Amino acid sequence: MLCIFVSYLTSYIYSTMKSVSSIVESLIKEKPYLEEALAQDLINISSLARIMQPEIEAVTKKEVREGAIIMAIKRIHPILQFELENRIKQTIRSLGDITLRSNLIKYTFKNSPTLIVRQSQLLDHIGNQGNEIFYTYSQGVYETTIILSNVVEEKTDEYFSSETLISKAPNLASITVKLPAENANCSGLYYYIFKKIAWEGINLLEVVSTTNEFTLIVSQEDIDKAFSVVKRLNMA
Repeated sequence: MLCIFVSYLTSYIYSTMKSVSSIVESLIKEKPYLEEALAQDLINISSLARIMQPEIEAVTKKEVREGAIIMAIKRIHPILQFELENRIKQTIRSLGDITLRSNLIKYTFKNSPTLIVRQSQLLDHIGNQGNEIFYTYSQGVYETTIILSNVVEEKTDEYFSSETLISKAPNLASITVKLPAENANCSGLYYYIFKKIAWEGINLLEVVSTTNEFTLIVSQEDIDKAFSVVKRLNMA
C-alpha cells in the first residue's frame, strides 16, 4: 500500500508541476518585455512568482505553491535566454540597406468619399516628377495619413483644400531599413528595435512597414540620433 501511495503522490506532483510549467511558459511568452527582462536576469524570480500566482491558480482552479512556480520559472529561464538572444540577434545582424530621407511633411485628413480622388490627382502629379519624391499613406477607419516630400506641399494643399485637415506636421525625416526575409517568423523583432529607439528618448511620429522593410518617421532634429541607433542594431 505504501508503494502505491508513494507512486500516486509522485505522479500527482509531476503532473501538477508539468501543468504549472506550461502555464508559466505561456504567460511569459505572452509578454515580450517580460521574456526579455527574465532572460537578462533583470527580474527577481520570487517576486515574479508571487505576481503570477493568482493568475496560475485561476487557470488551474486550485492552490499552487509559490515554490512550484519559482521552480517552473527557473527551468524555463535558460531556454528563454537562448531562444530570445539567438532568434532576434540573428535577424538583427542580417539587416540590409538603410535609406535616409529628409524634408518630409505629414498630413492627416478625415476620411471622405472624395479623398481617394485627391490622392489620385496627387499621385499623377508626383509620377511626373520622377522617383525622387517620397510618398506613403496609411488609411485607417476614420482618417488617412499621407507623408511625402515637402517639394509637393503646395500641390498637396491645393488638391486637398476641400478635405478636412486633422493635422499637418512639417520638418520630418525618415529611416527605411531593409529586413531579411525571415523577419516574418521572428516574434519580438519590432519590440527590440522600438525599445532601443525609446531608450534614446526619440519620439517616433509614424511607423510604416511592408513585408521586408520598415520606415521610421521622426522629426528632422532627431534624425542623426535615430540613424545612430539603427546603425548600431546589427552590431549588438
